[in-house]
Amino acid sequence: MKFPMVRMRRLRESGVVRELVRETAVTLDDLVMPLFVAEGIGSKQEIKAMPGQYRHSVKGLVEECKGLRRLGIKAVILFGIPKRKDAQGSGAWADQGIVQQAVRALKARAPELFVITDLCLCEYTSHGRCGVVKGRRVLNDPTLELLAKTALSQAKAGADMVAPSDMMDLRIGAVREKLDANGFEHLPIMAYSAKYASAFYGPFREAAQSAPEFGDRKSYQMDPANSRMALREVELDVKEGADIVMVKPALAYLDIIRMVRDRFNLPVAAYNVSGEYAMVKAAAKNGGLDEKKIVLEILTSIKRAGADLILTYHAAEAAKWLR
Repeated sequence: MKFPMVRMRRLRESGVVRELVRETAVTLDDLVMPLFVAEGIGSKQEIKAMPGQYRHSVKGLVEECKGLRRLGIKAVILFGIPKRKDAQGSGAWADQGIVQQAVRALKARAPELFVITDLCLCEYTSHGRCGVVKGRRVLNDPTLELLAKTALSQAKAGADMVAPSDMMDLRIGAVREKLDANGFEHLPIMAYSAKYASAFYGPFREAAQSAPEFGDRKSYQMDPANSRMALREVELDVKEGADIVMVKPALAYLDIIRMVRDRFNLPVAAYNVSGEYAMVKAAAKNGGLDEKKIVLEILTSIKRAGADLILTYHAAEAAKWLR
């Protein structure tokens, strides 16, 4: 053979050299833990479709978050489950809404924790849709004011970041305008920009009790077959004032994460969603795979694709494994 002879295995012979040349590393700084807080419960309630995940009371949530901080988790995102729902989803922006109560409690008892609030109406509406409904249609523009009211309510409660997940057109601009007009121009927005109408959300809908009463969400969430449209969605959110953009789900959409990362020069989040979590848990329970190894490999793949932060239900376990 002609000199020089290339042998790729030279940089794989020992653990030390593999670590020295490693291109991607997942750290605790990358992880955000999603948490469910429910109104009117005492002890925590296990979510059957998501082993190891729970609906918490406000008091229980505070204790859970203290434990997460001890593990090194710095950020959480909250999903609220109200005791009562109505057609408008008024619990979403109520001053004593469940998320507002939870944020105030966390800011008082764990002020160092970064608290993100999911911003949507589906957990609060009696019909389970993400906006105002007329007949069987979800109306875009009437929903914007309700989302903006909810964002302001969450901000007043002390949220460190709001995360609109509804996929209504123009909602980032509406939220940004409302926050800025009320003295919250410093508050960042993490937009669920490329949120797909995915079958991977099933366990979450059980957890959040947010399954739609009729139809599906395909008229506003993205078609899984489309990628160029994702870039248009992200571009519009950036123009309207998003500070972070998100791709959801993560594992089946690694190509979208990479496309967004290559096109836009701002932080990219990815949501390792409930169905992805539940599949790993089920396979591990059946002995089909090594849970620790597969979770760390999945998280690495999401980071390698271009995500700057990863929302994942594995965050607490990963925190122990990454130490």
